[in-house]
Amino acid sequence: MNSVLKNKYEDVLKNNLENLTLQEQISYVTTHFKNIVFSTSFSYEDQLITFLIKDTKIEIFTLDTGRLFEETYETWNETVTKYKLDVKTYTPDQKELNNFLTSSGPNSFYNSVENRKKCCDIRKVFPLKQAIQNKEIWITGLRAEHSPNRNDMTIFEWDETNQIIKFNPLLHWKTEDLLHAITTNQIPYNKLHKKGFVSIGCAPCTRAIRDGEDFRAGRWWWEDTTKKECGLHIHK
Repeated sequence: MNSVLKNKYEDVLKNNLENLTLQEQISYVTTHFKNIVFSTSFSYEDQLITFLIKDTKIEIFTLDTGRLFEETYETWNETVTKYKLDVKTYTPDQKELNNFLTSSGPNSFYNSVENRKKCCDIRKVFPLKQAIQNKEIWITGLRAEHSPNRNDMTIFEWDETNQIIKFNPLLHWKTEDLLHAITTNQIPYNKLHKKGFVSIGCAPCTRAIRDGEDFRAGRWWWEDTTKKECGLHIHK
């Protein structure tokens, strides 16, 4: 256990940072922590956070699974060009991926939840662990509206699995407020959002949601379960 970092997390709780404004929270973490990373998938949420931290020393990284939408790559390119940013990129271990594809095939994730989770592990979870290793703060774009499994989350959390402090600055934001900020600040966004895509992941595993469907319905829609997460954000 990282007892030093756990103690720093206790200090965060004592300071009631959840009562501060978003900008004040960002200022606090950049003042009191050194190794801070932000993971972006170029979603609405992540694009707003990128805009807010683009002039800080916070490291921005992304996970290129190799099966992202072309629109996601376009948003990525537009973002680094507009803001002149470096986005550190992590990709799957080629040997692990090759072995998985050889034994299971390219679309085996449709066949079972086990195969789907294994694919997510190789393409996302394992690269993520590399990206956040030895870091103190991991900033995410998680919002409670996107999944009922996130309703009891807090803006600052201790991630026991990864031994890191998670900072979820937009956790309680509503969609209308998010869109207003995107429009007001002329922030580049993934055009799939305008086509009914809410939570955008890999192309084979994401579809637009229909009227009346839950936010998360477009991810792994063929699975008969309400708890659909890829394993990046384990919350108990």
